Amino acid sequence: MVSSDYWLGGRAKKKKVTESGKFETGGKERMRFGVRRVLPLCPSRHWKERWREAVVRLRVWYLTLAAGDLDMEELQKDLEEVRELLKKTSRKRIHDVLLAEKNKIEKEIKNQPLLKVKAEVSEDERPPPTGYTVKINNYAWDQSDKFVKIYITLNGVQHLPAENVQVHFTERSFDLLVKNLHNKNYTMTFNNLLKPISVDGSSQKIKTDMVLILCKKKQEEKWECLTQVEKESKEKEKASYDTSDPSEGLMNLLKKMYVEGDDEMKRSINKAWVESREKQAKEDLSIDI
Repeated sequence: MVSSDYWLGGRAKKKKVTESGKFETGGKERMRFGVRRVLPLCPSRHWKERWREAVVRLRVWYLTLAAGDLDMEELQKDLEEVRELLKKTSRKRIHDVLLAEKNKIEKEIKNQPLLKVKAEVSEDERPPPTGYTVKINNYAWDQSDKFVKIYITLNGVQHLPAENVQVHFTERSFDLLVKNLHNKNYTMTFNNLLKPISVDGSSQKIKTDMVLILCKKKQEEKWECLTQVEKESKEKEKASYDTSDPSEGLMNLLKKMYVEGDDEMKRSINKAWVESREKQAKEDLSIDI
C-alpha cells in the first residue's frame, strides 16, 4: 500500500491507493472513473500541485465546452497546455487520460470552422420576414406631350433591390408592387386608363423616397384625367350644374355641398338657408301691406 493525495470535490484528502489503481475505504475497494478518479501522483510535492491544477483545468474545460462558450483561441491554448503535460508525464494512466483529452480538443478545433460556416449559410438562406400588404391610395400626377407621370411617395424605397419594385403595364392599365419595404408589401393598381399607352415605352424609376411611373402615350394629346371612371364622374357633376334655370343649378350645388360637407359646413348652409327664408318672408309681408 502507498498513501497518496488525490483531488476530489475541491478538497485534498488522504486515501490508501493500491498498485492496481484502486483505493480502499472501510476495507472495500472501488474503481475510479473519469476526471474525478484518484491519480497516482509522483512523490514530489511540486508535481502533486501540477496534477491537481491539470485536473481542475480539464474539469473547467468540460463545463465550458458544454456551455458552448469556447472559441478558437481558447481551444488552441488548451491544446498547447495538454501537449506540455503529455511531455512531462511518466505514468501510463495519466498519459492515456491526457492523450484522450488532446484528441478531443483537436477534434473540436477541426469542427469549429465547419460549425461557423453552417451557421453563416443558414443565416443567409433564411427567408426574409414577410409582412402584410398595404394598398397605396395617395399619389400625384402630371403629364407632358409624350408621358403621363405618376409620383408615389414611399420612404426608403431607394434602398431596396431593383427587383423588389415591379410594375406591370397593359395598354389600358398598370399595377405596382413594392416588396418587403420595412417588412411590408405595397400595391397600387390603375385600371381603365383614359387613353391607350405603349407597353414597351412605359417604365418606372426609383428616386429618393419615391417611385416614378412613366406611362408613354400612344398619341401625343392632353389627358383630362387618369381613368375613364374619373372622366365620367366629372361629366355627371358638370351636367347637374348645367341647367336652363340658374337657381336650379345653384340649388344642386348647395345640395352637393351639404351632402359632402362636414358638420361646420352643414351648420353654415342651414343658417344661410334660414336667414334667406326669413328675409324672403319679410319682403313678402311688406309688399302685402
